[in-house]
Amino acid sequence: MAVAPGIAAEGGQYNGKITLLVVLSCVVAASGGLIFGYDLGVSGGVTSMDPFLKKFFPNVYRRMKENTKISNYCKFDSQLLTLFTSSLYIAGLISSFFASPVTRTFGRKASMLVAGVAVLVGSALGGTASNVYMLVFGRVFLGIGLGFANQSVPLYISEMALPQHRGAMNIVFESGIGIGVLMANIINFGIEKIEGGWGWRISLSLAAVPASILTLGAIILPDTPNSLIQDTNNPEKAKRVLQRIRGTSDVQAELDDLINASSKSKSVNNPFKKIIQRKYRPQLVMAVGIPFFAQMTGINVITFYAPILFRTIGLHESSSLLSAVVIRVVSTSCIFISMFVVDKHGRRVLFMIGGIQMLATQITIGGFMTALLGDHGGLSKASAYLVLVLICIYVSGFGLSWGPLGWLVPSEIYPLEIRSAGQSITVAVSFFFCFLVGQTFLAMLCHMKSGIFFFFGGWVAVMTTFVYFFLPETKNVPIEKMEKVWKEHWFWKRIMGDQEDDKVYKSAI
Repeated sequence: MAVAPGIAAEGGQYNGKITLLVVLSCVVAASGGLIFGYDLGVSGGVTSMDPFLKKFFPNVYRRMKENTKISNYCKFDSQLLTLFTSSLYIAGLISSFFASPVTRTFGRKASMLVAGVAVLVGSALGGTASNVYMLVFGRVFLGIGLGFANQSVPLYISEMALPQHRGAMNIVFESGIGIGVLMANIINFGIEKIEGGWGWRISLSLAAVPASILTLGAIILPDTPNSLIQDTNNPEKAKRVLQRIRGTSDVQAELDDLINASSKSKSVNNPFKKIIQRKYRPQLVMAVGIPFFAQMTGINVITFYAPILFRTIGLHESSSLLSAVVIRVVSTSCIFISMFVVDKHGRRVLFMIGGIQMLATQITIGGFMTALLGDHGGLSKASAYLVLVLICIYVSGFGLSWGPLGWLVPSEIYPLEIRSAGQSITVAVSFFFCFLVGQTFLAMLCHMKSGIFFFFGGWVAVMTTFVYFFLPETKNVPIEKMEKVWKEHWFWKRIMGDQEDDKVYKSAI
């Protein structure tokens, strides 16, 4: 069943329309983003709850409640507490390298299924935890699930979508992340009021809901035509799926491109060796650079620790959790705005707008807190809410740019022969810096104080400059013809060399 008018194949585009099947496939697959977002949001909320801290991190609780001599910026500085948050990301980093061969050999659906099952196990362990080791072990399973989900889901969506709608479709994944964080914040705010101090168990257990959706979807939904050709060598089956998701029988042009890309991909035995060749240098740089910069915006500091950050500046427990909800409403709204404009105005424009907005607000917040928040006491309510407004402006910039585009751009730039390896590197780098920032933020907050905002602001300036000079526009370019944007770029065309490089590296593959 089609839900949009068809678009004829011209100018390198393919025939097809937005069909109900492709929309359903992308929405269900994006529940992987919902899992990621929920796990990001829930950890920051429960670690600001008194019952949770008393049970698992009593030293932090005592410092927060009893020791008034400790700096505002240092009350939550605990390596064990940050291990609870960041253990998920080191597990995700390691599992992403196992996810790459699974995704390449068995298809995108297989990795999505592994992801769903692992998160179901992790949510059960977290919700029933009786000690901190069980708690961290549950986070490790969640990390394994996220490693597989973040490897497979963006690729699944990019391969299912038409080129002219790929940006909007892929941002459904980031929308899932935003909605997941928002849901976690709302749930944390609600269950914090439960008497008996067991509400945190509900928060940790509810990750099973999006995991169930992803697991069911991985069983029911079709795999991508790209994956079917690459893994089963069955072009007829791939053609039938392509006809269903495009809503037309005239898919031969797209199918021919997929078969050609698959033929080239099958000649590569080791995509990790292949990706270091000079001709793939732009994709390798972006595979590392984009997730690195996305983490260095400082957004996960806000996501992980927004409730703690607001308690640092003097808000009470309920107010800090409610403030986190407000932030996520703003961020998620901007992600949806990005979804509707990314295929019209392109990726680069949104990167520029978001970068300038984030830089301006981080410098303003840093200066404001430097002037008004000392080591002891707190901000006035009016000042605290002004900081909240500034953070909302900051996250709206992220929601327009690095949030959705940090996943969209890497998923669409890799040729099929290195696609699984490239996405694996992207996910691994993302998780590594998630882990690094998550593990060090509370110590950095303690030592750098308000200077933490200037630190991340400096990185935003660097990444915005990087995008301006080195990232070409990718809107409306078919995923199997993306190589041309690099060959036409003023810088990368000098780096890539010509096809003769293949002969130099052939013996290494």
